[in-house]
Amino acid sequence: MIRVGLIGLGTVGGGVVRILREHHDDFLRDQGVDIRLVACASRSRQKAEALGVADIFTTNATSLLDDPDIDVIIELVGGTDHARDYVFAALEAGKRVVTANKALMATYGHELLALAGTKRLELAFEAAVGGGIPIIGALRNSLIGNRIDSVIGIVNGTTNYILSEMSQGGVTYAAALCQAQAQGYAEADPTADVGGADAAAKLAILATLAFNTEIVLAQVPTEGITSLTPLDLSNAAEMGYSVKLLAVGNRTSAGIDLRVHPTFLPQTHPLSSVNGVYNAIFVVGDAVGQTMFYGQGAGAGPAASAVVGDLIEVAQRITYDITRPYIRFGTEQLPIVPLSSLMCRYYLRLPVPDRAGVLAATAQSFANHDVSIDRVMQFDNPDTFTTISNLQPETVLADKDGQPGAARRHSQEATTSSATGDANTVSSQPMTEGAPESARETTALSATGSAREATALLGSEDARGHRTANLIYVTHPARESDLKAVLEEIRDSGVLVAEPVLIRIMD
Repeated sequence: MIRVGLIGLGTVGGGVVRILREHHDDFLRDQGVDIRLVACASRSRQKAEALGVADIFTTNATSLLDDPDIDVIIELVGGTDHARDYVFAALEAGKRVVTANKALMATYGHELLALAGTKRLELAFEAAVGGGIPIIGALRNSLIGNRIDSVIGIVNGTTNYILSEMSQGGVTYAAALCQAQAQGYAEADPTADVGGADAAAKLAILATLAFNTEIVLAQVPTEGITSLTPLDLSNAAEMGYSVKLLAVGNRTSAGIDLRVHPTFLPQTHPLSSVNGVYNAIFVVGDAVGQTMFYGQGAGAGPAASAVVGDLIEVAQRITYDITRPYIRFGTEQLPIVPLSSLMCRYYLRLPVPDRAGVLAATAQSFANHDVSIDRVMQFDNPDTFTTISNLQPETVLADKDGQPGAARRHSQEATTSSATGDANTVSSQPMTEGAPESARETTALSATGSAREATALLGSEDARGHRTANLIYVTHPARESDLKAVLEEIRDSGVLVAEPVLIRIMD
């Protein structure tokens, strides 16, 4: 008989209790293990009573670690402080450990795995990433014969649900978050999810396994989704992309490229179709090629399934006296590539005042840092906008006094698009009546080089009644450091009326 002590009776802990109760006989018959839950620790006795384990309940977690009859500790308290102490003490006491704690493994995983290796004990953590998706086992076992070149994932169900609702329903971030909380997909305090920290912790774990390099949470550059609007997602769709919060890990000639941020992802990419609370992890190996692991990434069922799967494997090793070889980590120790060296295309939305000279001033900042512009979108209202394509760094859209001036470009084009995606050649007529004369016209050239006039009405009003606009630039491939320099220069100019939005484009 394998005696188990469970620390933590939250959502996942409750799921573990139910699975062990309902499938005990199945595990004994099919897997040859007699697993008994003999002790539970939590701060709330009410949870224990609700789960029917009040008779084995205690508020003293240390008593489980000190009990010589307990073979395996399941740690499900979350966080890092107490959890680290519990896991460390359990291993020191000669107990195997199963955890679903991503923050713990992303911060102290190397230290704890080293201790487990020294003690020849199992520290299993499949549920720490992807809930019920068996990605940890795949990287530790099935794919171990590969050099992993890329691990890219949608690893947070809360943010994927929010972005799916914003994209498909056109609702705001705040409204989508409320829906997620109402349906139990988001915590009362969703900061770790929507700010990207949850995904970053999971990426640190995945990258450690994939690239055989010690990586901790603090090394992962992280951005969240809170600044995104339905306008950004509709623009992405218009351009043939979906918006996903991606955890990206790439092996490069310079080291490991690691980052978590919202991304314009081509609609043809397998990850683009992953919606709602589902997670998926796209792995590329030199031998296996492209693979994708897909499933529910959160909730009592998926996470508890992964915990119990680890528990059964550990129980079998104890029952049949099988010693698992210690898996070495960090033998390559590849450097982390700084985000500033990233080369990609960018989408930049600038909230600006609707007045003459703004477009010229912002475009000049791109030219100053040699960042080539692919297109500019100027939004007049929710249904209509102007697109100016193929702008080069030397483009000048206004003279020094801020008045519309000659534009120098190569193969440029201005179009007017509707919300339905139809595109027509821009006429010289304003798209909106009653606009300020100074903001009506932007000089542009068609693909044939002839001059045309395109409306430059850009938006709504701020709290003081001043007209504001969303001026959107899409760049050609540029270095991150150059794009950040552009953004800093625009900030310093004082032209922004709110924080800009920067989204990287994956092509």
